[in-house]
Amino acid sequence: MPSAYSILQGMVDFSRLCSGRCPGQLVIQFTDYCNGACPQCAMNVNHTYPRRRLSREETEKIISWAASRGFRALSFTGGEPFLHYKDLRHLINYACRRHIPYIRTGTNGFFLCQGWDKAGFNSKLETMARELAASGLRNLWISVDSADATVHEQIRGLPEVINAIQRSLPIFHAGGIYPAANLGINRLLGGPMKKTLHLTTPEVFYGRMTAALERFFESVIKLGFTMSNLCYPMGADVDQGDLLKPIYGAHSPHSMVQFSREEKILIFRVLQAVIPRYRSRIRIFTPLSSLYALEKQLEQEEDFSFPCRGGIDYFFVSARDAMLYPCGYRGEENMGCCPELPNTARSSPCRLCEWECFRDPSELTGPLMMAWHQPGKLWDRFRQDKTYARLWWSDLKYYRACRFFDGRVAPELTGMTNFV
Repeated sequence: MPSAYSILQGMVDFSRLCSGRCPGQLVIQFTDYCNGACPQCAMNVNHTYPRRRLSREETEKIISWAASRGFRALSFTGGEPFLHYKDLRHLINYACRRHIPYIRTGTNGFFLCQGWDKAGFNSKLETMARELAASGLRNLWISVDSADATVHEQIRGLPEVINAIQRSLPIFHAGGIYPAANLGINRLLGGPMKKTLHLTTPEVFYGRMTAALERFFESVIKLGFTMSNLCYPMGADVDQGDLLKPIYGAHSPHSMVQFSREEKILIFRVLQAVIPRYRSRIRIFTPLSSLYALEKQLEQEEDFSFPCRGGIDYFFVSARDAMLYPCGYRGEENMGCCPELPNTARSSPCRLCEWECFRDPSELTGPLMMAWHQPGKLWDRFRQDKTYARLWWSDLKYYRACRFFDGRVAPELTGMTNFV
C-alpha cells in the first residue's frame, strides 16, 4: 500500500501518529446565546435558562493552553457565534497567531438577511469576507436544515435567509472564503411536513431518505455552495442513563431529530449510496469509511469502528463554565480548566454516540495509527473486510483531491471528477 502519510501530509502531525496519538482538536463553545428558533436544538431562542458566553480573556487563555500542547484544529461553536462577531474575529486571529492551522466556525446566517436591501450592505459583507479571510479562518459553515427554503426558514425562524445566503455566497467567494452547507440530518430534510421522514417499512424509509438527501445536495449546489458536511442524528440514544449526560445544548429530545436504531442504520446506508454520486460536484467532507463503520456499530458489531478520541486527543469546552470535557456529550466528566492532558488512552474505548465532529476524524486516523503500531492487525482488518479498506483508501484520495477541504480556495473540479 502506498504511504498513507503522503496522502494526509499537511493534515496530520506524523510525530503524534507515531506515538499513538492523532492531531489534537478542540471545540470551544464560545457562546450559548442564539437567535434561532430551531426545535432540534436546546439552545434555541425560546428556551429560558441562564445564558453565558466566554470572555475574550477566558477564551484566549484556553487557546494559549491548546497551542502550547500542539493542538492542530480549533472550532468555535455556539449558540450563534456571529452574535459576537468582533470578539469572534479577534479570537480567530488570536488562534492563528498561536500557530493553530485549522480554525473553523459557523453560523445560521442571520446577519445575511439583516439590511440586505439597504445601501452599503454588500460593501459591509465584502469587508466581513475579507476580514474573515485575513483572520486565519480556514472553514466557515452555514446551517441548512432542509432542501425546501420555506421549511428551513420556518425551522430557524429566519425569513428570507436562504435567498440571503444565495446572494451572499459570491461575495464570500470573491473575498476568499468558501462556506460549507452544514446539514443536521432531521425528519424535514426533504421538505414540507407531508414529506416528513418516518419509518413505515425499511424500503419506504430508505427510498424517501434517498430522495430527500438528493434534493438537499441539488438545492445547496444550486444556491452556490462548493462544500458540504453532514451532522449525524444525535437524538435517539444520546441520553443513555448514566453513560452520557450532554453538556452541549445542540442535543434535543424533539421528534424532528429523534431516530430509532433501525432508522439510523438505514440513514447511514443511504448516505453511503448517495454521497458518491455528488462527490464530483461538491466537496463533501463526510467520509464513507466512517458511515460504514458506524452502520456496523449500530448493527451490534460494536468493536468494528475505531473508538472515539474524545478525552484523548479531542476535547470540548463548555460556555456554561469554561471547563474542559472529553466531548459535548460526556458532561459528567469535568476535566477542569486547562488541565494536564492524559498520556494514555481511556481504559474503556468510547463509542457511545455518533457525534461526527469527533467520530469521523477518529475513524480516518485510526488505521494510520494502527499501521504504525499494529501493522499485522490492520492488514487482517483490511483483508477480512475489503469494503472498509476500499472506502477508507477512497476517502484519503478524495480528501487530497478536495485539497483537504480548505475553505479558502475554490474546488478543483477536474480532480474531483475521478470520484463519480
